[in-house]
Amino acid sequence: MSIADVILEKIIKTSNNNITVTDGKGIILYTNSDHWSVYDAEPKDYVGESIFELQEQGVLTPSITAVVLNEKQPIQIMQRTKRGKIIMSTAYPIFNDDGEIIRVISYAIDQTEISNLQDQYEQLERKLKGYQTEVEVLRGKEETHYRSKEMQQIAKTLQRVANTDATVLMTGESGVGKSMLARKLHTQGHRRKEPFIEVNCSTIPINLFESEMFGYESGSFTGAQRKGKQGLIEQAHNGTLFLDEIGELPLAMQAKLLKVLQEKKFMRVGGNEERYVDFRLVAATNKDLEDMVEKSEFRLDLYYRLNVIPIHIPPLRDRKEDISLLINHYVELINRKYKTAKKLHSSTYEILLKYRWPGNVRELENLIERLILTSEDTILRPNSLPVSIVGQENANMDEVSLIEQIVVEDHNLKRVVERVEKLMLSKAQKQCKSTYEMAKYLGISQPSVIRKLQKYKEPL
Repeated sequence: MSIADVILEKIIKTSNNNITVTDGKGIILYTNSDHWSVYDAEPKDYVGESIFELQEQGVLTPSITAVVLNEKQPIQIMQRTKRGKIIMSTAYPIFNDDGEIIRVISYAIDQTEISNLQDQYEQLERKLKGYQTEVEVLRGKEETHYRSKEMQQIAKTLQRVANTDATVLMTGESGVGKSMLARKLHTQGHRRKEPFIEVNCSTIPINLFESEMFGYESGSFTGAQRKGKQGLIEQAHNGTLFLDEIGELPLAMQAKLLKVLQEKKFMRVGGNEERYVDFRLVAATNKDLEDMVEKSEFRLDLYYRLNVIPIHIPPLRDRKEDISLLINHYVELINRKYKTAKKLHSSTYEILLKYRWPGNVRELENLIERLILTSEDTILRPNSLPVSIVGQENANMDEVSLIEQIVVEDHNLKRVVERVEKLMLSKAQKQCKSTYEMAKYLGISQPSVIRKLQKYKEPL
């Protein structure tokens, strides 16, 4: 044995890594005992033995060196020992000048603990989804019925089809509540304890769409996770897949989705094995799919597949009977969420009832949350509303009505004066850029403005 071989053998035997080197026929030349301990093999000298024989004996299942000798390229695989250990093994071939493999170097890392942690995490994730579903069911029971005939009819339709697997297509403007109704449909059906996977088709980049929807196998592309990744469709197995903004789905993905709906099978990116999947599909869009079909922007066959139970949700301006119900619902819901007890002033309530709500239910919910979080007062008065909702003319009228309301509510002159002063200071701050401008606006001296701001602790 040459000095170089002696040095190499010493390096391998004393290394903290699990290393084995074979020749071009799979005969072990160098190894260390740690390499075999991860395979639960007996501590002995394996030098001179064939990895093919060890594979037949079940010590290596499979032997990564055998794979490298067959495929003639670097390989990384996951192995399982007789006792159930998970081993990540990597091997590299070394070629001579004639292109023949003369050596194979392999490394082994015990991944059992990491794999167990991953399984525990996935179990916890499934439990969490189950708890979330139960919460949604409870929330669904607390919801008040709609007042408008259109929404009452929609609620009845959803209830009738909830326990079926019929595909539902929801149409309507953005913000009308399609996502909320899709979730309600899920929680009323027989899949309620399984996952509800919501996908906004307009937010996933086209170049990532296939891998996000169908998942990918290990090493499918640069940056891919080593163990591969479940796609959104696979995550919805046994549950409900909600595809929002389905009108944004690329034509290539439309064909793939159609195949999944027809065959209940799909294949991960970089994979060669078809996987079975079972889910209930709910789709939603604010686009005219029939018009898109005529323009060849949406597949006719997919449209027919989706349009089994069509449900059109009217905009909030066309169902004014529901506005007051929704206002009360979200005031109660958001107060509970942030542990507050704020209420709408009657004038504020009237303005919200008359507003057209171009952003529909989503705009209403967001506004109520903003009012409750940003207002210091317990009573949410019209001056808390954006000018875009009350209008400039109404905003000025609301200030007058607010002053009148202060006088009516409070008979203590000192408190009334202080409240009006605070209101005027707040108005001046919105109109002016400095305390000098505020003094001119209010008709008092600048020191008086500073003194009053400090008194009421308003920001300068």
